[in-house]
Amino acid sequence: MNEESDWIRWAREIQAIAQTGLHFTESIYDRERYQRLQAIAVEMFASRSDATDSFIRAAFEAQSGYATPKVDVRGVVLRDSQLLLVRESSDGLWTLPGGWADVNNSPSEAVVREVREESGFLTRASRLIALFDRSKHRHEPQFAFHVYKLFIACELVGGTAQTSAETSEVGFFDPDHLPPLSIARVTPDQIAICLRALKDPASPVLFD
Repeated sequence: MNEESDWIRWAREIQAIAQTGLHFTESIYDRERYQRLQAIAVEMFASRSDATDSFIRAAFEAQSGYATPKVDVRGVVLRDSQLLLVRESSDGLWTLPGGWADVNNSPSEAVVREVREESGFLTRASRLIALFDRSKHRHEPQFAFHVYKLFIACELVGGTAQTSAETSEVGFFDPDHLPPLSIARVTPDQIAICLRALKDPASPVLFD
């Protein structure tokens, strides 16, 4: 587990309070206060990251309603004991195929879609392996929003390797010789947990 910096937890909570307050308040005075809280959260994130104030502000202002964690799904696919990974165009590093869950997609629908879009392979979701809080694991860099990560075992049923706008390569790898990982998306410990779970169908779903 990873101890997340106090400042990012504070900034994230301030942003969540501001977002929720702006959604529910009917008072123009409270709205001004919540907007100021949101501005403070922007300043905190901008002071500790390479992102500009305008980029962070736009990301926050795009959120509305009651603030809740975002959901990221990752597909765990084996073929002949080799693990499916995709290379992210954004950082040139490798990860389990996946991404944000879309509205009106169940978790299984979301992960099957993400695997297909990022790798070209057709799969069937078979089992939830783990549901992790991103902030409690060794992801870098830290993220402005609170994220739940679902790791889902998927059975390969068809398709061929195909890249996408987000991925530059697709490959199957020996679990003992993995390429450099995109730690923002998946950690070596998480992959090890997933591989152990695939070897033991009776193992419980992990969480946190």
